[in-house]
Amino acid sequence: MITCATGLTADAANWPGWRGPEGDGTTTTAKNLPDAWGPTQNIKWKQEMPAWSGSSPVVWGDRIFVNTPSKESVTTPVEIPAPAPAPGSDAKKGKGKGGGGRGPAGGSIGGQELLLLCLDRATGRELWRRQVDHGNAFKMQHNSSSPSPVTDGKHVWTVSGNGLIACFDFSGAEKWRFNLVEKYGVLGANHGYGSSPVLVEGKLVVQVLHGMKTKEPSYILALNATTGAVVWRVERPTDALRESPDAYTTPAVAVIDGRRQLVVLGGNYVTGHAVANGAELWRAGGMNPKNDGAFRVVPSPTVRDGMIFAPTRKIPLLAFKAGGKGDISTSQLAWSWTDQRNAPDVPTPVSDGPRFYMAADNGTLTCLDAKTGALIYGPEDTGIGRTWASPIIADGKIFLTGQSGETAVIQAGATYKLLGKNSLDGSYTLSTPAFVDSEIIIRTGTHLYCVTR
Repeated sequence: MITCATGLTADAANWPGWRGPEGDGTTTTAKNLPDAWGPTQNIKWKQEMPAWSGSSPVVWGDRIFVNTPSKESVTTPVEIPAPAPAPGSDAKKGKGKGGGGRGPAGGSIGGQELLLLCLDRATGRELWRRQVDHGNAFKMQHNSSSPSPVTDGKHVWTVSGNGLIACFDFSGAEKWRFNLVEKYGVLGANHGYGSSPVLVEGKLVVQVLHGMKTKEPSYILALNATTGAVVWRVERPTDALRESPDAYTTPAVAVIDGRRQLVVLGGNYVTGHAVANGAELWRAGGMNPKNDGAFRVVPSPTVRDGMIFAPTRKIPLLAFKAGGKGDISTSQLAWSWTDQRNAPDVPTPVSDGPRFYMAADNGTLTCLDAKTGALIYGPEDTGIGRTWASPIIADGKIFLTGQSGETAVIQAGATYKLLGKNSLDGSYTLSTPAFVDSEIIIRTGTHLYCVTR
């Protein structure tokens, strides 16, 4: 029997890491979530953040954890160019919220300290902050605080964009730290490091897939989550050229025949690895059929109900049946999507089992049959414009947040139905929200909000 799920070993009522309790962008425990909110509607509290970040909030019990730079201490703005509009987007016509993408107001990247904040979930009040690292830089629309933390309810682990890994307990006491650069050499991704850590079977797993700015090999590393000691490190070979070895993805965890496997996407391949020792179990190619040298990958793999979905730099998006050993490029391939109007370049897709939903960077949503790839609907324009956050399925709805901080709420199912569009403060927003009980924790470019009925 083959199933797919994650191995976060977490109480599903919490939001312990990026993309939730299953690590797949879904939750079954968040209920009675609002369809509508605004600056003065259905806001339980809001808390100002020191600076903007692409890092998403994580939640356990009465605690919220966020990565962030410190507040900027200088007034000289950094010039941040707007990215080109997505093909077919309203931005090309001068329409739509978010336009072709925006940098933070005034070009600020935040201060040089890279921090972990602990907030009280009931009030948003800051309980403590700890400096994880020092040295912040602008990295092609994000900064050095992008990786999201992960927690097990007793400890919280965080990674900086400079490769510093740290573990704290819930009181803020530091337990250990580990420096990837000092141990294994420079991080060489063209746009900076942005992968989030994954907690599985007592191990903290981080991936480093790079090549544009280094000759160091790509690798996957597992640390003992309690002590920070190296459990294993395996190199992940690739024949990708120039920038194509670079990946900003986060590993997924599949349970296949009762055993957990790490699913790693990037460098022109998707691979499966044993959690115990990191050994590669299977590999699929076809991600970059033209061997393009600028084929970095941002969206992460998604696993759900016996399927492994592998997005790339828009197209092709490949879907594989979980299982098999060695080269599964052909034997396990279920379908391939090749229409770039629909496919994502940054947002990670999500599945509810029978259906597969992908948000393009221009804020449109497309729904496919998860098993066959047949089009169900789309692309449908949600009206929120440029979008880099990933869609989340909760309470029978799809939540998608754009760069302007506006969130579209869509009914999950075979028929497209937009339930609402909800604005907050209009600031530069890259973060994916968290969903716990009847609350949505949304991080914009300036504030953290708790949204509830």
